[in-house]
Amino acid sequence: MPVRISYKQRNFDSLIQKIIQKKTRKFKSVDSKVSKIIEDVIRNGDNSLIRLTKKYDNFKLSSKNIRFSKSEIKNSIKKCNVETISALKLAAKRIKEFHKRQIPKDCYYKDSLGIRLGMQWNPIDSIGVYVPGGSASYPSSVLMNVIPAKVAGVRRIAMAVPSPRGEINPLVLAAANILGVEEIYRVGGAQAIAAFAHGTKSIDSVDKIVGPGNIYVSTAKRQVFGTVGIDMLAGPSEILIVADKNNNPDWIAIDLLSQAEHDPESQSILITDDKKFLEAVITAVKINLAKLSRNNIAAASWNNNGAVILVKNIKKSLSLINDLAPEHLELCVLGPEKMAKKVKNAGAIFLGSFTPEAVGDYIAGPNHVLPTSRSSRFSSGLGVLDFLTRSSLIKCNKKNLRKVGPKIIQLANCEGLGAHAFSVQYRIKS
Repeated sequence: MPVRISYKQRNFDSLIQKIIQKKTRKFKSVDSKVSKIIEDVIRNGDNSLIRLTKKYDNFKLSSKNIRFSKSEIKNSIKKCNVETISALKLAAKRIKEFHKRQIPKDCYYKDSLGIRLGMQWNPIDSIGVYVPGGSASYPSSVLMNVIPAKVAGVRRIAMAVPSPRGEINPLVLAAANILGVEEIYRVGGAQAIAAFAHGTKSIDSVDKIVGPGNIYVSTAKRQVFGTVGIDMLAGPSEILIVADKNNNPDWIAIDLLSQAEHDPESQSILITDDKKFLEAVITAVKINLAKLSRNNIAAASWNNNGAVILVKNIKKSLSLINDLAPEHLELCVLGPEKMAKKVKNAGAIFLGSFTPEAVGDYIAGPNHVLPTSRSSRFSSGLGVLDFLTRSSLIKCNKKNLRKVGPKIIQLANCEGLGAHAFSVQYRIKS
């Protein structure tokens, strides 16, 4: 059963802290295993990928089939439902339109001393996109990771998709084809991350790795960070729903389960100020669980990680929202926009009872790759800026260098950096 917490309990704050602590992402359990896999790939390259794919995916990889052919990618569309392809194309269009609004502008200006200053943005040269396989194979993940990179102008986009027993969701390849991605490899797990970071004979290294994965993939991304860039260290999916009694309990229950069905480690939390409504939602969760094909996963998540929190009034939920810093936040309350303005920490905010989280997962436009494990306190969802670098521009002439030069010399000397001081001094005395 989910944890029940009420504002009437004396240990209310300590119970909330337990939920917060449970959201911390832990990597130590697989650190050693992942390190060995990465070292294996560095030493043995393709041979390591072939051996590890056989071990973990039960698939015979070779230099001939490690990369999907153009015909395999294009033929994948023929295996897909026409209406689903249409839905993917609509989603792609909306996601692209939203992300185009994130493109920053270069700037270059003259300050009061006549020094020219500015900044320019450039796309990262190459990225590797990891797309989960098996039971968690999502074509929407392809759209969300590739489109902002395309909008940013990334030249080379490579994908890694595990194919357990040689099987792959054709919609994943279809999504890649819609976006014009042709460099796709049949490799998964920590070994795929290692290949993207360090390169092998068949797979060239990239500059940044993005995309979700299990704890092995996340741990591998953490370990290769520095050699390459990464998007984030994603943990299990989360949803926090703040709902008053004016909601349909079935709607709220199914929204809680929409995240619970992702993973047994996912976390679904309800905050409400009405006890009768709270009980109605709990009952509705039990009833709706039976309707789900992934009911075992959803039940494990709800029973082990779920929580229902009763507050004195809805306004009291704001401090809890910012402490929990959820990946997904649904505000099913009167005047959700007003409440949203006071929310500091949330990956994505869904406003009103007719905006379930699923809208954001697929077709709204904003990215569904969002910070988990309370990292929305200091990071944001994936976007165009994640695929750009920023360079500063500085230009002095002799006149304005003479104006600021003495201060530069003074600061350089106080830090004991003589060459810095002389580099300015030589110029202003010439």
